[in-house]
Amino acid sequence: MRQIPDLFLTFARVGVTTFGGGYAMLPVLQREVVEAKQWATEEELADIYAIGQCTPGVIAVNVSTYIGYKKGRLPGAVAATFGVVFPSLVIITLITALIRNFSGIAWVQHALAGIRACVCALVFSSVIKLAKKAVPDLPAFLVFAAVFLLSLFTDVSNVVWVVAAGAAGVMIRRLAALRKKKGGDGT
Repeated sequence: MRQIPDLFLTFARVGVTTFGGGYAMLPVLQREVVEAKQWATEEELADIYAIGQCTPGVIAVNVSTYIGYKKGRLPGAVAATFGVVFPSLVIITLITALIRNFSGIAWVQHALAGIRACVCALVFSSVIKLAKKAVPDLPAFLVFAAVFLLSLFTDVSNVVWVVAAGAAGVMIRRLAALRKKKGGDGT
């Protein structure tokens, strides 16, 4: 039962210390979930990110819900989800109340431009760290490269890319297993 407040507080800390959306939360999630709490390994977290990306909704909420459920079933899922959302809910409510008065001020606009650049750097850093675990070999790199390039140059839904990449992963591994089996028979 002690774990429920811990889930809420951990994910509230994630929610309050990250800016820029779900992907900007990835390094903080890694630090809290993998390194500090050891609720998942890096590989598990990469899988959870993938699941969070494949399901409808915000990735940070999906990841926190998944981890919360893993650690505390339904009460854990609710605590983790509410924890990650609560700081944003409070902060955005306060900002919305004040933004009308300050949005035209030049230093506010400049600060926001700097924050956007920082968030891009944090997201890029997370992608590099995630890719080291999620793209371990040439077949995975080829799937990564194909989806990356096609997603840049087409307007196809991300859902299509996720399903296609999953199918490609299954086919690649099945072909590798067949090739290995065939080579092992001495033929």
